[in-house]
Amino acid sequence: MADTSPKALAVELLAILDRDEGRLERIDRFIRGRHDDPYMPPHADDEYKLLAKRAVSNWMPLLIGTPAQALYVDGYRPGTDEGGLPKASASTSPQWSHWQRSRLDARQAAIYRGALGFGHSFVLTERTKKGVISKGLSAKKTAALYEDPANDDEPYAALTVTAWPKDKKPGKARMFDGRYEYAVTFESLLDADSVRASKGVLHGASECPVTRFAAQVDLEGRTVGVVEPMIPLQNRLNQTIFDLLVAQTYTSHEVRYATGMAPPMLMELVDENGNVTTDAALAVDTRPKLGPDGNPMPAPMNHNARRFLFAEDPDVKFGSLPAGPIAPLIESVDMSIRHLAAISQTPPHYLLGQIANLSAEALLAAETSLNRKITEFQSLFGEAWERVFRIAAEMDGIESAQDDYMGEVKWRDMESRSLSQSADALGKLRDQLGIPAQGLWKRVPGVTQTEYEDWVDMAEDEDSAGKLANALTRATPSADPVPASNDSNGAVAA
Repeated sequence: MADTSPKALAVELLAILDRDEGRLERIDRFIRGRHDDPYMPPHADDEYKLLAKRAVSNWMPLLIGTPAQALYVDGYRPGTDEGGLPKASASTSPQWSHWQRSRLDARQAAIYRGALGFGHSFVLTERTKKGVISKGLSAKKTAALYEDPANDDEPYAALTVTAWPKDKKPGKARMFDGRYEYAVTFESLLDADSVRASKGVLHGASECPVTRFAAQVDLEGRTVGVVEPMIPLQNRLNQTIFDLLVAQTYTSHEVRYATGMAPPMLMELVDENGNVTTDAALAVDTRPKLGPDGNPMPAPMNHNARRFLFAEDPDVKFGSLPAGPIAPLIESVDMSIRHLAAISQTPPHYLLGQIANLSAEALLAAETSLNRKITEFQSLFGEAWERVFRIAAEMDGIESAQDDYMGEVKWRDMESRSLSQSADALGKLRDQLGIPAQGLWKRVPGVTQTEYEDWVDMAEDEDSAGKLANALTRATPSADPVPASNDSNGAVAA
């Protein structure tokens, strides 16, 4: 039987962090632009090394930011009760109150970027002096154990490092299981004997309060982000740009040459004793200046477009070598970027910046693949947020929300559409399909949860006022008409 004591769990979780450290560190280097060096000759000089540094074109933040900027939760719809009615309004629900208390409007982006970059990130829900809040945890400092990592949402145990070992001071970590939180100390990730776990303290939930946000999980339980599969393409792109810079520096210009002419030498003054002197009055002769290798040093030549070459020797010939073409290298860079766009499901015009003469239909077709990927991320992250809300409700003692499996988060519509186009489309849905107008309010671009509920309240007030006016009209008796009479001249008088 496996050992499930707190120390054994801490040892296993720290070993997971050690196992994944190299892989996650490499991903982090590529995100930050510290890429693998392109190939250079074994004896490359400083100029080559400088070109290698300038050849790095970091596309990784764009691959992360493009889907992350389309992931924004701005509402929550609670589940329904047995009568089919909402358990609470969206803005007053305990789930949305927890969201606002945790300031997740601003902090959610870091959670998505961590999951997209490393493949997964985590959210910890805990009790604090300000109430129950949730916060993001980095994949580089956090590990979780699952009985079935491919299908389980609930980890068996999780550990997050709060301080790494330094200067003979042990590292510190927090570990959580289904009921307790433990303070863990360790001297290194693989030193099992140094691991210590304190007595557990109840954390307030009936399951581990750490939730995994995974960008993609296969049936083996492995998580993959958007960066790791693109590393080979990023290296190939850097190598191509490095070759372009080398060609641009050394072969993109004509090289002029002269044959049959010895270059002028640097000369130095010599006195009567054969010693080098700088005093022209003491100099009696000159001789070529020798370099560190003992050979005469040629004098530097200053040649530009306003100077001309001449030689006294009739056998001297002047000429030039043609510049090497760089257009094929530029085409190779474009091809590598297109491969990067296709494999990462990023629209090519996001990377190439070429959007001229593209119709609305062409732009929509180019972004279809990206929209499908974003929809997949929304479904995965949405389920994770719903678990976070259930755990927070349990810690707050709200029974109606802790078992709410019917609620769902509302993702903001980030597609680029004008308000007039949306209004026209929503009007057609109302007129041609008979969909109630109030049911289409949430689809208005940019509308927030609070604005939607304000509209509902105003509509109810207007409806109540209209019903009251109709009731008053029906309840007020109309005045009896005055009978008409004829005067003596036959005129009709009212």
